[in-house]
Amino acid sequence: MQLILFTGVQASGKSTFYQHYFYHTHLRINLDMLKTRHRENMIFEAALASKTKIVIDNTNMRQIDRARYIQRAKAVGFQVISYYFETDLDSTLQRNAQRSGKANIPEKGVKATFYKLEIPKISEGFDTLFRAC
Repeated sequence: MQLILFTGVQASGKSTFYQHYFYHTHLRINLDMLKTRHRENMIFEAALASKTKIVIDNTNMRQIDRARYIQRAKAVGFQVISYYFETDLDSTLQRNAQRSGKANIPEKGVKATFYKLEIPKISEGFDTLFRAC
């Protein structure tokens, strides 16, 4: 039983990383796709109950955002792994500019997310922490 929690600003490569490394083995839970926190919570709880391997593919920028996933997963015996997608602001803005439609986030939004980032730490309750650059 495994929960993988991605942390990174928009356009840092989280969803692409999921497609390459976890698509065939883990359920992807993504708030952008599910549209509401209620739907996300329902899917998350069902995955925990069924002991499904999970990837949370959201920005998860603050420790408090990550804590709810970590606490619930640990409570039911899941191993919790963090992947931190480290990037600089210029590269992020360039990648975001290449996106089209709703995938393109206004620059102001990307900057706001970038500056509120709290880098994940093992002490939050992770069993393992990786940096994906």
